[in-house]
Amino acid sequence: MHDKLIIFDTTLRDGEQSPGASMTRDEKVRIARALERLKVDVIEAGFPAASPGDFEAVQAVARTIKDSRVCGLARALDRDIDRAGEALKDAQRARIHTFIATSPIHMRHKLQMSPDQVVEYAVKAVKRARQYTDDVEFSPEDAGRSEEDFLCRILEAVIEAGATTLNIPDTVGYAFPEQFGRMIGHLIERIPNADKAVFSVHCHNDLGLAVANSLAAVLHGARQVECTINGLGERAGNAALEEIVMAVRTRKDIFPCHSDIDTREIVACSKLVSSITGFPIQPNKAIVGANAFAHESGIHQDGVLKSRETYEIMSAEDVGWSANRMVLGKHSGRNAFRTRMQELGIEFASEEELNSVFQRFKVLADKKHEIFDEDLQALITEAGTEAEDERVKLVALRVCSETGEIPHAQVTIKVDNEERTGASSGGGAVDASLKAIESLLHTNTALTLYSVNNITSGTDAQGEVTVRLEKGGRIVNGQGADTDIVIASAKAYINAVNKLLAPIQRTHPQVGDV
Repeated sequence: MHDKLIIFDTTLRDGEQSPGASMTRDEKVRIARALERLKVDVIEAGFPAASPGDFEAVQAVARTIKDSRVCGLARALDRDIDRAGEALKDAQRARIHTFIATSPIHMRHKLQMSPDQVVEYAVKAVKRARQYTDDVEFSPEDAGRSEEDFLCRILEAVIEAGATTLNIPDTVGYAFPEQFGRMIGHLIERIPNADKAVFSVHCHNDLGLAVANSLAAVLHGARQVECTINGLGERAGNAALEEIVMAVRTRKDIFPCHSDIDTREIVACSKLVSSITGFPIQPNKAIVGANAFAHESGIHQDGVLKSRETYEIMSAEDVGWSANRMVLGKHSGRNAFRTRMQELGIEFASEEELNSVFQRFKVLADKKHEIFDEDLQALITEAGTEAEDERVKLVALRVCSETGEIPHAQVTIKVDNEERTGASSGGGAVDASLKAIESLLHTNTALTLYSVNNITSGTDAQGEVTVRLEKGGRIVNGQGADTDIVIASAKAYINAVNKLLAPIQRTHPQVGDV
């Protein structure tokens, strides 16, 4: 008999801790809706005590999501737990996830607390969280480097206090599959009241083993996995949801469990997260990469043509690749546009907002004959980023590039409603354009990443550009999309500059990295 494997998605919380991957409230709601369509069991919407912005985002997700459980993270502090309880009060089903460090190095150097004090704080936190919901999750931070005897002691105590899920995090990505899986098995065997809670894991990918460690834990009795779309997360990231789900589904002969994930929504959700965060998906990424189901070898191609199973262990259609269909064109009307957006989980707050995005669609349709779902997602992302551009906007860009001549760009931007025009030469059209913008803004930032990806296929496809800027230790990503790569690059650069100019709305204390 197969058990249910609970899929706990933390893209909106831990995924957002990737440098430059900060999301707005509305973007978090869009992703949460996509996760709900994916049938994720638990959505960790954020860390309400981190900032007013994060509180509002968790609150908005809690008020929007009906089918999935919505979770808020809280340190083992009264004020954190109260803040989480308040943010989640309108959720159909709420969970509070509280944690405290348990490894000797964390207790001694970070918390400066004795083991007895840590147990006391953990028990108190769980009891306080139970005042808001009967679904409470507890995590012993840095469990991978904690002493097993102490883990047994504290976990037994929090179960007794009312914790219903015990999450064992490999916070620094230190574990190896055999060792980590064995530890999970030992905890389940040794803790007297283990049968009263679901055991969970949250693995980081510092050694590239997050998925392997998570699956090893499942084989030893864990029945919840914390993961993120595309493996997004702090440092090297987290276990990738799509890889966990498809491994369990594909190897039913090994895993005595199943998930309720609608795998046909995986690719769409992956592309949405990539578009909003500005983190491109590598072509060879398992499941969702552009090459995941591509065959170059003649032998492989011949085998697949004769029988797909010769070289493919799963179907591309099963994870949503067949869903990338053309939906609209230049003659499509407003109602058809609105209907397709609703099917994609995108709703408009007002008729004015609908009209604004519809006009963008019409402009794009004049440039590009075939409009795909990915193009529509990019339109919404672009509209959202421009809505935040409170100080700098692109007005006009003119570029001259010809064989044997140095490229030259002239740009006009609006800064705080004041138009400025500047020009520059460069090593290429993009280089000249960005230098022209910088000559007007004088940001003195370092460009640490420039990436171009096509949103769909064809020579008329929109190019999606991501730039990463760094200044004074602060890192931001900027995005821009257009059928003209040079214009998309200018949009992305200006988007990143606006983020640098804006006040920091939220922070992620390192203590929040579980």
